[in-house]
Amino acid sequence: MTFSEQINALLTIVRKEIHRFTRIWLQTLVSPAIMIILYFVTIGVIIGSRIGDMNGFHFLQWMVPGMIMMSVINNTYSNVLSSFFSIKFQKSVEELLVTPVPSYVILTGWVLGGVARGLVVAVLVALVSLPFAELHIQNWPLTILVIVLTSILFSTGGFLNALFAESFDDVSIVPTFILTPLSYLGGIFYSINMLPDFWRTVSYANPILYMVNALRQGVLGTSDLVSMNMSIQFALFMILFFIIILFSLSLWFLNKGKGIRT
Repeated sequence: MTFSEQINALLTIVRKEIHRFTRIWLQTLVSPAIMIILYFVTIGVIIGSRIGDMNGFHFLQWMVPGMIMMSVINNTYSNVLSSFFSIKFQKSVEELLVTPVPSYVILTGWVLGGVARGLVVAVLVALVSLPFAELHIQNWPLTILVIVLTSILFSTGGFLNALFAESFDDVSIVPTFILTPLSYLGGIFYSINMLPDFWRTVSYANPILYMVNALRQGVLGTSDLVSMNMSIQFALFMILFFIIILFSLSLWFLNKGKGIRT
């Protein structure tokens, strides 16, 4: 394929993915916003009023970046996972195998579709948080960069999960037993300084901790990275490192036909 044909193929996949999640907007866009409102009411308002400030910020303000990050992670991952697994289940993935579209174009197209949903969900979560907390983003470039990189990472992870999933039961294993625990233990609702020394040390192995705090650095201008003696550059490096690993694995398995060739 020529370069222009590859670009057309890429844009076709991206448009298809955007049309897919906007067509069922009640499920893909409104549902996450409602869930976040419930988090703000139950945890932010009711419990947060008893906790008080967190590192000099009102608990609800400290909570907003975590809510945005959790929504981006869950929605980008599930978007690509459900989309690619569905074409496997319907056997329509075979149509991709008979086209000259390179594997990296296919993978990039699905990932960009997940990124599009991640950006939309991030905006929606930020908007629904306004009635609960003042939101003054301190560093727009950093905030956008972290959201985009995180969306790329978990879109790629969702694609890799879809390649290996053989049934609908397999689809829910990683989100339930890996993503959810890592998200809740990634500093979304609390500062890592509140943890005992042992659990604080264990938390350093959680990659989501760096993503949450990188976003918090962009939104609030401060984060637990300072107390962890780590720079924002290190947090961004961690995200890029995992992107390279997962993207390379996904591309390799896709070229090998893992999960799509019998």
